[in-house]
Amino acid sequence: MSARELLGALPAGLPIGAGWTTTAQTAPVRFPYDGSTVTQAPWGDTADAEAAVEAAHEVAAEMAGLPGHRRRAILTTVAAEVRARADDLAELLVLETGKPLVDCRVEVARTLVTLETAAEEVGHLTGETVALDMQPAGEGMLGFWVRRPVGVVVGITGFNYPLLLAAHKVAPSVAAGCPVIVKPAPNTPLATLVLIDLFRQAGCPAAGVQLVTGGVEVGKLLTTHPRVAAVSFTGSAQVGHQIARAAAPRKVLLELGSNAALVVGRDADLDRAAEAVVRGGFYASGQACISVQRVIVEEPVREALLERLEPLLKTVTTGDPRSADTRVSALVDEASTERVHSWVDRAVAAGARCLAGGTAQGRVLQPTVLVDVPEDAECWAEEIFGPVVCVRSVSDMDAAVELVNRSRYGLQAAVFTRDLAVALDVVRRLDVGGVLVNEVPGFRADNMPYGGVKDSGIGREGPRFAMEELTVTKMVMIRP
Repeated sequence: MSARELLGALPAGLPIGAGWTTTAQTAPVRFPYDGSTVTQAPWGDTADAEAAVEAAHEVAAEMAGLPGHRRRAILTTVAAEVRARADDLAELLVLETGKPLVDCRVEVARTLVTLETAAEEVGHLTGETVALDMQPAGEGMLGFWVRRPVGVVVGITGFNYPLLLAAHKVAPSVAAGCPVIVKPAPNTPLATLVLIDLFRQAGCPAAGVQLVTGGVEVGKLLTTHPRVAAVSFTGSAQVGHQIARAAAPRKVLLELGSNAALVVGRDADLDRAAEAVVRGGFYASGQACISVQRVIVEEPVREALLERLEPLLKTVTTGDPRSADTRVSALVDEASTERVHSWVDRAVAAGARCLAGGTAQGRVLQPTVLVDVPEDAECWAEEIFGPVVCVRSVSDMDAAVELVNRSRYGLQAAVFTRDLAVALDVVRRLDVGGVLVNEVPGFRADNMPYGGVKDSGIGREGPRFAMEELTVTKMVMIRP
């Protein structure tokens, strides 16, 4: 079965309620590399969103009542089906995202880890006893707490890792016993539709896992609906802030943007650090929130690091994402390409030096390294989401930590050093959600607690930690 056969096997319309709802409109999904149309995808509206929320509310008690073995069996069955379709799903992801095939294969593999980990965590969703007799009135009483599903969950995903991000919304929701409605990014709904179909085929109550496409008005209805208990959003800081304000008092989990920093100490293994900059800066064509964007190097080793970067950049293959050799290809759409290109041009006009790249070949931006980027340039201060790495030097590690922390973002960062004391001191002082030592900030194990601080979001993903976010503590007190 090919990617297109995978799509052809899907029912028509959107998975809403107990079946699939035909939509009045469709929208083209385009292959970013050449702009060709992959397919016409169903396009939902607010009526579809309203129907999905009502159906989820009606099935909430059934989802909450699913015994652990059923929830685990659903997740393990879906994982097995994803594994069986891994090549086709990777091909489909290439077509809708334009990401290189190597990155799409990694996305499918990580989706499997997410599903399998969620299945394991079903049995670990437990409570504890509480010593109520710590005050005299509680003598003779038994106290314990349990965790119960929060209710209807809305998961909104980004375009860059559509299958994986959907799995990080759906798998913990099902594992915790919550009905979930997914709204994928408008230009990348296809692999997510396949995933939702697999959950339904695996025996999950149909209305327990739904998907609604559509524009801003659909998202607004889903995130503010009174029957929705929690919203889990992955996307830009700007949109995340809007959702957080509008969704209150619903529980909101936000996995937002970043401009991840990689700090290179004067004692670092420079060959290893340079390889990490190139590997971590250009995977997924730079369209990852924790790809290397800012490189902060101590002044004594600045030139030695740059000398190592130049030959490595020539090894980064660009072109058609369907090739297994390609590492950088077209961004998700032309507007993104134009934005990134304009940010690079403005940084150079403001005094940055272009060490490599800075141009486009067709729809593909060449891997770009900018040196001495002004701190107020968009390339440095904001999330560029493209194949661009910015380098600045500092006098010492204290200055490096201060420069990292001046950013409004704080998702993940990395430090390269041979000195364990220095590494632990930097770990303590960096104001981010995760710190990597001698590894790229883009490393993420899908079973770990993942999330940021400041404008990078609130809450944590990873099945165990998302399940904690999507459940509430219920205290039980018994006087025999």
